[in-house]
Amino acid sequence: MELLDWIVLSIYFLMLLGIGGWAYFRVKNSADFYTAGGKLPWWLSGISHHVSGYSGAVFVAYAGIAYTHGFTLYVWWAFTVGIATMIAAFYIAPRWSRLRVYAGIQSPTEYLLVRYNLTTQQLIAWSGAIIKVFDTGGKLAAIAVLLNVFSGVSITFGILLVGTVSLIYITIGGLWADVWNDFGQFLVQLLAGLTMFVMIILKLGDGVEGIFSMWDRLPPEHSNFFNEPYTVLFALVLLIINFFSYSGGTWNLATRFISSSSGKTARKAAILSSMLYFIWPLLLLYPMFAAPIFFEKLSDPTLSYGVMVKEFLPSGLVGLVLASLFANTLSMTASDSNTVSAVISRDILPVIFPGIRKFSYKKSLRLARITTLCFTILTIITAINSSQFGGVFGLIISWFAALLGPIAIPMILGLLPSFAKSDGTAAIASILGGLITFILLKLFPVNTLALEIGGPTLVSLTLFIVFGLFNKKKVPSEIKKLHLNLDRNH
Repeated sequence: MELLDWIVLSIYFLMLLGIGGWAYFRVKNSADFYTAGGKLPWWLSGISHHVSGYSGAVFVAYAGIAYTHGFTLYVWWAFTVGIATMIAAFYIAPRWSRLRVYAGIQSPTEYLLVRYNLTTQQLIAWSGAIIKVFDTGGKLAAIAVLLNVFSGVSITFGILLVGTVSLIYITIGGLWADVWNDFGQFLVQLLAGLTMFVMIILKLGDGVEGIFSMWDRLPPEHSNFFNEPYTVLFALVLLIINFFSYSGGTWNLATRFISSSSGKTARKAAILSSMLYFIWPLLLLYPMFAAPIFFEKLSDPTLSYGVMVKEFLPSGLVGLVLASLFANTLSMTASDSNTVSAVISRDILPVIFPGIRKFSYKKSLRLARITTLCFTILTIITAINSSQFGGVFGLIISWFAALLGPIAIPMILGLLPSFAKSDGTAAIASILGGLITFILLKLFPVNTLALEIGGPTLVSLTLFIVFGLFNKKKVPSEIKKLHLNLDRNH
């Protein structure tokens, strides 16, 4: 990186801090801090949901998969996310917004107390918060790897830099700072992604035809929809996991719907996010697919995108691309910090310290900022030690994807009246069954990636449904009332 690149990157960081400062004056209480007062417009909520769904890991772990396996990455990642989010738009997203209107929730786990019981709520809140430490730490480590490729600074320094910037602006600005940073980073990502796409087309030398003829210069299996170990079964498993993740099982994505002004607004936001997943990754991932043409035998495929940026982009544009990668990661880590803080301060701490429920608006806001600060520090520590958990890919795919389902299934299906008979017992059995499956698969590894990643989710889903089918008790009136209000068009 040259001086101009550092200037571009510094301008981006200043923009972030400026957004945080602006948002600080809009935040008057914890509802503003966690849900933007329920005033997010559909287009802002949709863009924020989209860009909060992936991080710098796309340009590290996923870039490595694109280099070694080709187009299958789009099929099992972006395409399945697009389908999952479109389904969520009609069945799940509006219910999250109505929950805020009906029950006044600020965190995704808050409604679980009424839907199930205190034990279930606490199990999901604690488990999800711990899992998020690993997931967010993996994303911080991913962007630090890219910064190391570009500038040569140590990975530890990169983690501290990214973590500190994220910590400052999200702690002072809350969700308003987060979503406007998402919008700003989306614009930066569009500019950087299109620039990289055009540069690769020019380097291929075949004009517009090169977009399609490029595949003839790659190994034949790189143009396949499915490429071992990324099979049809793996894609179907990811579709199920992604449904539970992008409809709100990943808490920061639920917050985008909760903070929408109405159910109709949340539905439009989810549709926009879905359409962006179908279209934008085709351009974003294209340079990664082309990387083997220019660099045949990279010792570490996860560095392929960073090597291409350094090789093909002029001074200034390198800084722009790096800024977009920072933006990707910061949007996710900041979202995670904000939402997990909501769960901790709204659902965990009041159970341990009941006096918190009587806090004034001012004290509640101070608690929100303190919990956000503490969570972010924990993720920084985890990122620095990411190698202990299997690196970036290990943290984000093997750990988070495998553990997400058992936590998300009771949360998402609990919103639907079809699963009203699956009570707290079903939820706890589902969670524990999934977690035990995860442990067993770690102790006794299998050769099928689909089973390794999807096993815990499939076991949890089966247990949740089966326990509901065999439940002979009547559905409590408060749960009937909850579902009735979530089905109404507010």
